[in-house]
Amino acid sequence: MRGTAIIVQRVEPFQKPDTSEIEKLTKSAGYNIAAVLTQSREQDKEYNVGQGKVHESNIVAKEHDADVIVVDNKMGPYQMYNYGIYVPNEVEVLDRYSLILDIFEQQANTKKSQLQVELSKLRYELPRAETKVRLAKREEHPGFMGLGEYDEARERGIKNRIKNIKNELSKIEKKNSQRRDQRRESGFDLVAIAGYTNAGKSTLLRRLAEDHSVEENEQIHGDIDPTAESTQKYFTTLDTTTRRMDFDRRNVLLTDTVGFIDDLPEWLIDAFAATFDSIYSADLVMLLVDATEPIEDMRNKIATSHDVMSRSNSTRILTVFNKIDQIPEDELYRKKGELDALAPNPVLISAKQGTNEEDLKQRIHRALPPFQEDTLLLPLEDETMSLVSWVHDNAHVNDCTYTSENVILDYEGREWVIEKAKSKAGEIIETADD
Repeated sequence: MRGTAIIVQRVEPFQKPDTSEIEKLTKSAGYNIAAVLTQSREQDKEYNVGQGKVHESNIVAKEHDADVIVVDNKMGPYQMYNYGIYVPNEVEVLDRYSLILDIFEQQANTKKSQLQVELSKLRYELPRAETKVRLAKREEHPGFMGLGEYDEARERGIKNRIKNIKNELSKIEKKNSQRRDQRRESGFDLVAIAGYTNAGKSTLLRRLAEDHSVEENEQIHGDIDPTAESTQKYFTTLDTTTRRMDFDRRNVLLTDTVGFIDDLPEWLIDAFAATFDSIYSADLVMLLVDATEPIEDMRNKIATSHDVMSRSNSTRILTVFNKIDQIPEDELYRKKGELDALAPNPVLISAKQGTNEEDLKQRIHRALPPFQEDTLLLPLEDETMSLVSWVHDNAHVNDCTYTSENVILDYEGREWVIEKAKSKAGEIIETADD
């Protein structure tokens, strides 16, 4: 554990506090939770929570010798400043997003994820730096939050670093885009596993993966070993990880992606554009949902996931309810019925147990861009054998018949595969006729 945390959450009047998510996030960041304080009221312009709750959290923090106070709300720069006045220097105040960034920083293991985390932190810090400049000019607590005195040079430095990181990430994404194009040209369908964090995406990847030979990034996925247990921590997957799927009919590459979470700000999604693009550019997105959660949580998380994915109008989505082995059947079908408008006809699976795995594969096949059928009549030549081998690698061969003079190839595949096979077949036939 990294230390002790006090959690403070404010909800709007008449709303019921729910600290389950912020508690999981706090534990994921490595903190032991000593106390949880909640409040139902309108936002206070000065502190976000009420001033009395600020004082109470400070007293509780001293009682438990806390290291951080985690406020589960979006804190503006001035609110953070005002809150920090009442907190001893040894106690750090984190809002929801600075806590998430803390977790991200711990989990970033590749160059791409480290750049994305740094960009997120700078995007978060910039408005606070601007506020600190104004406060410093008024000689008001310029070193608050333990970050030292700010001046205009610091602001310019942040803006320049943001520009440089964006350029580096753009180069990385260009390479990733070229890799995806090459994979499509090699006959692969691209399927992304998306969903709310901790829905079981990495477990499903392990279940469906044929092998571990395809690497999307320079890191080895920390949760890909078949014997590994799924973790209850949030954001254990920051980098996309791609594996070939065990699939008879098609060549499919599965990509595990970063988990969604409620109320992600635009600047955070923008910072991880190079990661989210693997979702937007996929031929199909499997939206994984934890079916054991309360139905309102499921509804909110499906809506959150759709909000993130709505940036791409062309995204095909297949909703998958996971962990069905952990709930009664009548409860499962009640949830399925009540969520039908938001998640019509979901696939019901247990990634851990392998329940309905074949049904999932059939639904993936039907949801992907349709195959076209074709039959080739080819002369029995060496070039024909090369073409037959290529079709086997890039399409699904229904039948291949050899006669004394010809090869009859009955197959189905993506449109570009059919066109390329026909073109090559035409060249072989023309050469044979000559």
